[in-house]
Amino acid sequence: METIDKKYTPGPLLSKINSPEDLRHLKKSELTQVCKELRQYIIDIVSEKGGHFGASLGVVELTVALHYVFKTPEDQLVWDVGHQAYGHKILTGRRDYFPSNRIYKGLSGFPKRSESVYDTFGVGHSSTSISAALGMAIASKNKGLKNKQHVAVIGDGAMTAGMAFEALNHAGVEKSNLLVVLNDNCMSIDPAVGALKQYLTSISTSHTYNKAKNKIWKILGKISMFGPNAQTIATKVEGAIKSTVLGESNYFESLNFRYFGPVDGHDVKQMVNVLSDLKDIPGPKILHCLTKKGKGYRPAEKGDSTKWHAPGIFDKNTGKSIVKNSNNVGTKYQDVFGDTIVELAKKNEDIVGITPAMLTGSSLNKMMKELPERTYDVGIAEQHAVTFSAGLSTQGKIPFCNIYSTFIQRAYDQVIHDVALQNLNVIFCLDRGGLVGADGATHHGAYDIAFLRCIPNMVVSAPINEVELRNLMYTAQLANNGPFSIRYPRGKGVLENWRLEFKEISIGTGQTIKEGDDLAILSIGHVGNFAIQSQEEFAKKGLDIAHYDMRFVKPLDKKLLHKVFKKHKKIITIEDGCLKGGFGSAILEFMAENGYHANVKMLGIPDKFINHGTQDELYKECYYNEAAIKESVYAMLKTNFVSKVG
Repeated sequence: METIDKKYTPGPLLSKINSPEDLRHLKKSELTQVCKELRQYIIDIVSEKGGHFGASLGVVELTVALHYVFKTPEDQLVWDVGHQAYGHKILTGRRDYFPSNRIYKGLSGFPKRSESVYDTFGVGHSSTSISAALGMAIASKNKGLKNKQHVAVIGDGAMTAGMAFEALNHAGVEKSNLLVVLNDNCMSIDPAVGALKQYLTSISTSHTYNKAKNKIWKILGKISMFGPNAQTIATKVEGAIKSTVLGESNYFESLNFRYFGPVDGHDVKQMVNVLSDLKDIPGPKILHCLTKKGKGYRPAEKGDSTKWHAPGIFDKNTGKSIVKNSNNVGTKYQDVFGDTIVELAKKNEDIVGITPAMLTGSSLNKMMKELPERTYDVGIAEQHAVTFSAGLSTQGKIPFCNIYSTFIQRAYDQVIHDVALQNLNVIFCLDRGGLVGADGATHHGAYDIAFLRCIPNMVVSAPINEVELRNLMYTAQLANNGPFSIRYPRGKGVLENWRLEFKEISIGTGQTIKEGDDLAILSIGHVGNFAIQSQEEFAKKGLDIAHYDMRFVKPLDKKLLHKVFKKHKKIITIEDGCLKGGFGSAILEFMAENGYHANVKMLGIPDKFINHGTQDELYKECYYNEAAIKESVYAMLKTNFVSKVG
């Protein structure tokens, strides 16, 4: 862990809180000031260091109240996704280390079990909290720990995922101590979509419902003296009144959850009172908490919530973004995708765009703006996104399903069963393929090459630059090519002028970047540019290094590979993906199947989970940056190299 950065000074109360136990020694009247200081500390650091901003500001009061009421870490607190957990980290002994958040070898941007006993469950992907907390609650019940509490904090966006509903359905039949705090801010990263959002809005805005609910509970308190059946009768009366008022039963209560709320999530004293009451009520409960992303920081409250989810570095006094100068002339791959799909869709009326809640992150918002009737944000529902795309394909549509590489893992069954098995023409555009940087292990797109290339009917491809991305997208929509995967990394390409006329790429063909006699480099995807950048030094040293951009992992360009293996006995493969089962493995399989013998060095992500840092730091750590390529070439050509320059 990084050393303590003493540049940032917490407020007088916050400076004394080294654990939740210290927080619980404070008077309730002091909590408002604690919230103010905690919010300011987050603003001070995130404005200069970057990170997830709006979500953490939105749950400051809730975070303080939870740690004040519940005896953490004995009581278990599970945060969904973890974008909102900065306040939690600061209050649980990591205040002075918080400036290292998301920085190489510093604190993780998400709760992480190995980092703190207060991080009860490692998160990063959405909608896992209720399942995890229920597992903890049932384990505690089986151990006889009747008073131990288990709290899952989940946002309204994450609540749209099927996994959350699966967990609610199970929890409703268990009599364990489980409290689900529904943090309702009408946002995930982009604005929440779907029927659940509309339902939550109707509950939160129904004054009639809330007035009736308050009266009911006052009546319940008075009639408890009327005998053992009074509670049962009162519950039925309560349900009947609610149904009459709303015109329907409360959805959560239909799953056997006791529903409470909605409550003001920014009133810390009220939150403490409500949570204290709920603590003593057995069984599954849900507290509907209304919050606002970016609360307490005016530019975030009034500005674009999507921008303020993770705004980068900004001037905390004005809210204006601070853009670092970059020598990279390229365009973000996601923007190349966004512009290209609009261009293609205007020419091909069968093209539709689909994303699971990453409209802006994938740049599919460009298509939503131009062609809203053919663009679908299905919410945090990757499984549905894939099978929905499959359904569209059966009717002659050409779906471009844009999912981050790390999230396609969640829909692997659907990719196999609903798309590949039926050989449907669904085009998977997998953004953030490879190492993504500060989000770390939960978000690296390390595995898609390996787990997609083993699926029959799949085409697995990766462009070396922006032009190839455009041409692969163009090729994928020309005819019924079956399942077609195009993966590209986070960040920029390398070309200044990439808006060229479309050209079809023959599926399963690579391209020769440079012929050479001494050694061959085989690359897939953007990291091939690291090899291109190395060629100038190779030339100066008198080395003649061949380089081939394979473009496709499946099908492989066998004609090209036969040529390579017949000529070269020293080969380096490079990929921005896991080495186990990946591109390099595919090359070794080809070599073995065809009886070739060569010294093959594979560069890529090793067989371990990679933590957070900048992409350049992680490329170096994993040993497949430009320097690693040079060193590998020199090592493999040691004898020849020495003779040539010695």
